[in-house]
Amino acid sequence: MPVTFAPFFEKYRALLAEVDAVFAKVGKACPEAVTCAEGCSDCCHALFDVSLVEALYLNAAFNERFPKGLPRERILDLADASDRAHYKLKRKAVKAGEKGVSTETILADLARERIRCPLLGDDDRCLLYDCRPVTCRLYGVPMEIGGKAHSCGKSGFTPGGAYPTVKVEILQDRLFALSGELAAGIGSTFPLLADMLVPVSMALLTEYTPEYLGVAGEDGADADAAADAPREMAPPAGLGLAPEAPAGDCSSCGEAPGSAACASCGGSTSWVLAGPDDADGSGDQDAEPDGSGARS
Repeated sequence: MPVTFAPFFEKYRALLAEVDAVFAKVGKACPEAVTCAEGCSDCCHALFDVSLVEALYLNAAFNERFPKGLPRERILDLADASDRAHYKLKRKAVKAGEKGVSTETILADLARERIRCPLLGDDDRCLLYDCRPVTCRLYGVPMEIGGKAHSCGKSGFTPGGAYPTVKVEILQDRLFALSGELAAGIGSTFPLLADMLVPVSMALLTEYTPEYLGVAGEDGADADAAADAPREMAPPAGLGLAPEAPAGDCSSCGEAPGSAACASCGGSTSWVLAGPDDADGSGDQDAEPDGSGARS
């Protein structure tokens, strides 16, 4: 039986629809602050990794849209250069850690680094926009990461203001869980496959063969591209954005996504934004939680 990603891609598309709905909710609540517009490519230079299911989905979309020819070769050349740049930065970060530099400082330094995404076209538009990863879809709204809230430095979110903030850890947990389902579903013999995180460049460059995925047997042929290839996403229908929750209601939320408690905020809570990290206002703005949401 050939390897198939179809059922897991379907679940991933449903998650992307939820993410888009949350972004739309924040945009509706704070229209003057969410300044994302066509042609703005600030998020396309940020450093981040994608989960296994995201990498496979993006890889399948790339192979379908650019099966051969010069455009494909150019993207792969850019991906190779981008991947080498990522490697150098990560190696630098490892060495900094070995010298005793704190994890917080290392992550802050990495957040200021800029590497152009190989999928960013000459017109500053994404070549696979409808299949972009979760991080790309949320970059323009405040996100809680490790107990602190961050927002794009080009946004209109004002330091000191309280805004709905997406809990990134909840999304990451769901992506890892789905990646685990995928790894188990295809019969991978690699126990840590689902924990794999790679930059977009590596997701494009990698040939996800059965051997690479740890799928044994001669029947572990390439995934059925016709069945599994990502489809262009239509706007999510019938998702019904939840009403705004009172500030602080979800500051220590541990509820499962989709639960009755979670429905009160749609996966977001209110945080107070601090000032930007850097003097020119580019990059991320950091925040501290508001009231009872404070964490050590």
